[in-house]
Amino acid sequence: MVVKQGRQWRSMCKGLVLGTLLTSCMILLYCLSAPQVHFNLPEVPVPYSCAHRPAQAHASPLRNGSQYATGQTGLCTPKVDVMFMKTHKTASSTLLNILFRFGEKHRLKFAFPDSRNDFFYPSSFQRSQVKDYRPGMCFNIICNHMRFNAPEVAKVLPTDTSYITVLRDPAELFESSFHYFGRLVPMTWKIPGKDKVGEFLRDPRHYFDPDGFNSFYLKNLLFFDFGQDNTLELGDPRVEEGIRAIAGCFQLVMLVEHFEESLILLMDALCWEMDDLLFFKLNARKGSTVSKLTPELRAKALEWNAVDWRLYQHFNATFWRKVEAYGHQRMADDVAELRRRNAEMAAVCIEGGHAVDADNIQETVMQPWQPIGEKSIMGYNLKKNVDKAHLKLCRKMLTPELQYLTELGVNLWITKLWGHVRDMINW
Repeated sequence: MVVKQGRQWRSMCKGLVLGTLLTSCMILLYCLSAPQVHFNLPEVPVPYSCAHRPAQAHASPLRNGSQYATGQTGLCTPKVDVMFMKTHKTASSTLLNILFRFGEKHRLKFAFPDSRNDFFYPSSFQRSQVKDYRPGMCFNIICNHMRFNAPEVAKVLPTDTSYITVLRDPAELFESSFHYFGRLVPMTWKIPGKDKVGEFLRDPRHYFDPDGFNSFYLKNLLFFDFGQDNTLELGDPRVEEGIRAIAGCFQLVMLVEHFEESLILLMDALCWEMDDLLFFKLNARKGSTVSKLTPELRAKALEWNAVDWRLYQHFNATFWRKVEAYGHQRMADDVAELRRRNAEMAAVCIEGGHAVDADNIQETVMQPWQPIGEKSIMGYNLKKNVDKAHLKLCRKMLTPELQYLTELGVNLWITKLWGHVRDMINW
């Protein structure tokens, strides 16, 4: 009995200490990470293209609708000016790794945030948030988390920039966001029981506060990421206006559920090569932590995120029109080739050939960022004795986002400070 009471007191003391530390650090982080605003920045036009040198053209079979007939080969030049809108919980860390490697390969200039890994999200993007920004500077790629602000983004990137992004089924995205960010949303703290996702979905309006801290993580998160109002009702005309605005900006909207097909369309749109698309799935959750939504809860999740569902349906239709234009058989062949090459790289690079739990990752540099309160994000161990021809590529393909950003010269001191707070909470 005495031992039990001692444990209870220890747990309470631990909670009080960690709560105090968390509150203090959150206030400190908020003060330190407030975005710097530059007023009256001069309007200096960005060049049409920021390619520092002409990229080497290569032969590429062009799709229907081009000036070449299907099956014939034309020359195209890889596009190096890219805006990737990194949406939340949409395999975007995997896509970021692809962009980082492509940028390094072609010695491109990234527009990175300063002192953290996002552009002061959830505040609206401002060009002054770009590290070392000066009006008229040339940047090739911008790809970190932001709340999209089209006019400001356009003042950072050249006119020939290709705008791309990725979406995910809103029901699955909601479950993932609830798990990953739930502890950062105070309104979830009062939800009873272990199945907080299910309890919330059964009566979301009972728990949801549109003005609550971090509430955007739990309703129409995709629409919010694109700079739109996530609290709109589906019948509001501003929903369709927002979707049209997004469609007018982005040349390619990929889908998580058809990831390889999305990468092939990316390769086609940007005139990249198959080798540029190689990937390992990064930032993936353990299966045991995923809440399997029943058909009833899935329907409720889609109803609750009705605007995101409308957004997804719109771009699902445009996606399959692009696949149709590319050619179904050609797509199937290219997807099979991509999967074959990825499997070859996994055999060369990954110890055991698969992802492992965080506690089983041997190198600290390979540890992915974890949500508060648990270690649910899996990672990889680099295979021992990888031959010199593959070692550099293997390590880069396996490197988590934050570590790769550090390698690229981004000072993440605010993110790292928050990481120490998280580690204390996970203690």
